[in-house]
Amino acid sequence: MHILLTVLLGIAAVLWIIQGVRAGIGMSSLPKIHQIQPLANEKCPRVSIVFAARDEAEKLRGALETLLKLDYPDYEVVAVDDRSTDATPQILEELALRSPRLKVVHVTSLPPGWIGKTHALDQGYRRATGSFFVFTDADVHFAPDVLGRVVALMQEQKIDHLSLFTKMVMVGFWERVVMTFFGLGFSIGVEAWRTSDPRSSAYVGIGAFQCIRREVYEAVGGYKTVALQVPEDMKVGKIVKRGGFRSQVALAPHHVAVRWQAGLGNLVRGTTKTFFGAANFNLKLVILQVTGILFMSVFPWVALIWLVLAKSHGLALIFAAVAVGAAFGIHIVVAIGAEASPLYAFTHPIGALIFAWMLTRSTIITYWQGGVNWRETFYPLEELRRNVI
Repeated sequence: MHILLTVLLGIAAVLWIIQGVRAGIGMSSLPKIHQIQPLANEKCPRVSIVFAARDEAEKLRGALETLLKLDYPDYEVVAVDDRSTDATPQILEELALRSPRLKVVHVTSLPPGWIGKTHALDQGYRRATGSFFVFTDADVHFAPDVLGRVVALMQEQKIDHLSLFTKMVMVGFWERVVMTFFGLGFSIGVEAWRTSDPRSSAYVGIGAFQCIRREVYEAVGGYKTVALQVPEDMKVGKIVKRGGFRSQVALAPHHVAVRWQAGLGNLVRGTTKTFFGAANFNLKLVILQVTGILFMSVFPWVALIWLVLAKSHGLALIFAAVAVGAAFGIHIVVAIGAEASPLYAFTHPIGALIFAWMLTRSTIITYWQGGVNWRETFYPLEELRRNVI
């Protein structure tokens, strides 16, 4: 038993060290938007910012006003009201009267073969006139100079599709526990630094901000290709990469910000529709992911505490300390980058348990319902599975 414990802790320690070093080198190599010099006005191509809004009255106005005040000479905002039942349509029409940059599209029905959000974004694309599209969400805040810097980076490095790691606005203890762990897990798990490598299968698409050239969007079929994908943002990154185009990820914590969900309960409920979908509705993959989370982020901490209390010595204790220390150090870096206290590294196993539960809960509920409920529309599980990309 002691030998098995030592071997398992040794594996965890080695994996944390290897992936931690790779992530540290890889993430530090990503372009940083605040270091990019904006394009001169006369060189700026037309950009269309497109987003879908369904019952977003609470957050919409503040976010949209930042989109309408950008320091960029030639852009438009295409806002798609996706069958809203609150004041969202009225807010959009009111702001459209004040800003000629804003176009409003009202969607009143959802045709078969689409998820509401992908259909709404497709409708927005059909009204967009830019040579670059920025797809975002209705609650995302932009800094005034973000477009000039993003387009400059894409032109300079000949990037076809660019996703941005944004600032995650976190309020309260539990949001910071979950979101700092999520940031760590996402960074290490998707290996975003490999996205730009054409030999790699890694891909990223971030719903808060992804910019794509019009000709590339149309070549890969756009949201029509990912019409029934959950989550649709990551799958945009996948079809771009699959199409042989250059995709990239950049860091933009000073230029794009969003609060994912308000409070722990909303964070858990908000991922019900997406987490199982992110695993392609594959139960075996979910079991592997949950097992991996518990093995890497909970088991070494429990083992270390048990070994210390048992006054144990030897390799098992060393390996446990190394695994915990590596995870702790990486979590500190992520927390500081997210403008949270480094002390949140102590909550690492708690965040892991919550994250594992969110993934498990999404899977159980999807199976229980026989599909996904999203924006008051039901999508059967079998249909979603048949259309997984």
